[in-house]
Amino acid sequence: MAVRSARNGRVVFSSWLINKSNIKKKSAIFWRAASSSSIPKIDGNKDKSTREEERRLSAVIDSVNDRKLPPELRGQRNSVRSETDIINVVEQRIWHSMEEGQFENLPGKGKPLNLSTNSHADPAEDTLYRILSKNGCAPEWVELNKEITRQISEWRLALKKAWMSKFNGDYSTWIEGSEILQVQLRDINNKVSTSLPSSV
Repeated sequence: MAVRSARNGRVVFSSWLINKSNIKKKSAIFWRAASSSSIPKIDGNKDKSTREEERRLSAVIDSVNDRKLPPELRGQRNSVRSETDIINVVEQRIWHSMEEGQFENLPGKGKPLNLSTNSHADPAEDTLYRILSKNGCAPEWVELNKEITRQISEWRLALKKAWMSKFNGDYSTWIEGSEILQVQLRDINNKVSTSLPSSV
C-alpha cells in the first residue's frame, strides 16, 4: 500500500520512506551494472553509500550469472565465459563419463533402432505412409518426384545424342531433335511447377 506525501514528494511503502529521485538514481545504477559484464568502475566523486550499493548490485548480477554456468566455471572472476568454454566443459564431462564406462550399459545397446514410427510426422499421416509402404506404394509426391527425375535423365541423354549429331555435321537431325527437346523440357517444367505448393 503506497501513500504519497504532498509536501516532500516521498512515497511511503508500509514503513519505508523512498525518495523518487533516489529511486531513479538507483535504477539507473542497477541497469548500468546489469548491462556490463564486469564490476562497474567506482567514481571517486560518489559517496560511500553509492559505491557500496554499486558493489552489491554487481555482486548480485555476478551471482545470478554464475548460477547459469556449469559448476566448473562458477566463482571464477575475470575469466572468459564464452560459449567455447561451456562447450569444453560439456566435452570434458562426456569424456569423463566415457572413461568411467557410463555409456557401456545403455538400454537397447546392440539392438536395432525402432524406426517403425516417425516422431516428426502427424500420427495420422504416419499410419497412412506405413499402410502405403506395406502395399508397395509410395505417396503421390514421391512417385511424381521419381517420374520427374526419370524424365530429366532421359531428356539429358536425348540432348547428348542430338548434340553429337550436330557435332558430326548432321544439322537436320539437330534441328528436329532440338524442337522435340524443347517440347519435352516444357512438359518437365510444367510437371515441376504443378507439383509445387501454391504459396511457392
